[in-house]
Amino acid sequence: MLPSQKPIVSSGPPGYSAVSGHTVTVFGSTGFLGRYLVSKLGKVGTQVITPYRDEDEARHLKLMGDLGQIVRMEWDIRDEQSIAECLRHSDTVYNLVGRDYPTKNFSYEDVHVAGPERIARIAAENGVSRFIQVSHLNADVNSPSKFYATKAEGENRVREIFPDATFIRPSSMYGYEDKFLTNMAIWAIWWKLNNAETRVRPVHVMDVAQALANLLNLPKVSGVVNLPGPSTLTYQYLLDMVSSVTLRPPSKAPTVPKAVAEAIASVGKTVWWPALSPDEVARRFIDDSEVAGDWNTVGIAEPSEIEDHAITYLRRYRSA
Repeated sequence: MLPSQKPIVSSGPPGYSAVSGHTVTVFGSTGFLGRYLVSKLGKVGTQVITPYRDEDEARHLKLMGDLGQIVRMEWDIRDEQSIAECLRHSDTVYNLVGRDYPTKNFSYEDVHVAGPERIARIAAENGVSRFIQVSHLNADVNSPSKFYATKAEGENRVREIFPDATFIRPSSMYGYEDKFLTNMAIWAIWWKLNNAETRVRPVHVMDVAQALANLLNLPKVSGVVNLPGPSTLTYQYLLDMVSSVTLRPPSKAPTVPKAVAEAIASVGKTVWWPALSPDEVARRFIDDSEVAGDWNTVGIAEPSEIEDHAITYLRRYRSA
């Protein structure tokens, strides 16, 4: 049911030029996961509102749906009026907004706690029927990582407003614009922390995007949905895989002690470009949660193995 209390009615032939009847707002649409979700929603005829801060970062989204189906709107996470304008016609709101590192303008609390709470409250006030929050597999209020702790706190704040909200918890994602595989190919030294023994469950960004898109046509799923990758791997295994695929010898970079890495990361906070943050150092020592995946809940039988896609994203790092 739309906020106007009109029923959702689909029409037209299946595909790009169809009309699914849904109107969806995707906060965080210009990010890594967001662009793939918008593409999957647009190609089945869903009207998607794509809030943006920088117009140049949203230009490519216009092509992901038929004429008039991708609606770009400027917004600010602290501006309640702009948030309301972005979601007042939507029956479903996705919140994908996240931050790997804090900045002088936005702390983890601003982005992961206050932001989701504000969006959820305004969505409830405007009659939005479904709220989907993207969190992280390792979200835990007691985590030594502020990133993970604030992700969990954000879930709690949203749950108070939307008791039947859906919380999607993917593990670290890989894909074309990722900060995972492609970063390993460039900065292997920072993935050798903890002697590269940290155990992770990487998941393909396309699988997560498809899971999010599937939710639109499934019965409402409430609570936490865990979306880890199919295998648990160490950073050493992944570094060896990157070396094999890129036809480069294994990195000879030394293992940096945690205290030294934290000190270097603290200095990195003084530069204006994205650099390794102290919280990212902390995360390199935290194993991914071993909870079971809920892929069947979102209509996916089995997620992809990272080895099946590594060549696609790492080929450009080959020396010849």
